[in-house]
This record gives sequence, structure tokens and C-alpha cells, in this order.
Amino acid sequence: MKVPCPTCERETEWSAASPYRPFCSERCRLIDLGAWLSEEHAIPGEPLDELPGAAEAVPPQRDPGSGA
Repeated sequence: MKVPCPTCERETEWSAASPYRPFCSERCRLIDLGAWLSEEHAIPGEPLDELPGAAEAVPPQRDPGSGA
């Protein structure tokens, strides 16, 4: 079965012989990974700072002048 590469849309074979599936190449796979890491791609949802209980999950900031 042939599928379009999510990055460049070139048709690529969907099989065990395609190590980068659904991408056509390692380059396209890394481009997609970079988009996720730079937050160009994101899963929709509420930001973490707006979720109930999120404030308790963040450790308190230390005062830099306290010497601790």
C-alpha cells in the first residue's frame, strides 16, 4: 500500500521494508520531530497552568537573595 509522506507528501510504501514509515526518509522524519519539539505541532488542550491542581505540581521558586 502506498501512503503520502506527512512532511513532503511524496508517495511511500507502507510496509516493513520502509524503516521510516509513514515518512519517506529519515530527513522527513526529523523535520516532523523538529516541528513537535519547537511546538509548531501540538495536541489541542488546555495549557498546563490552567489545569486544576497545576499550581501544586510546580515547585516553589527560591528567593535568590536568601542564600539557601
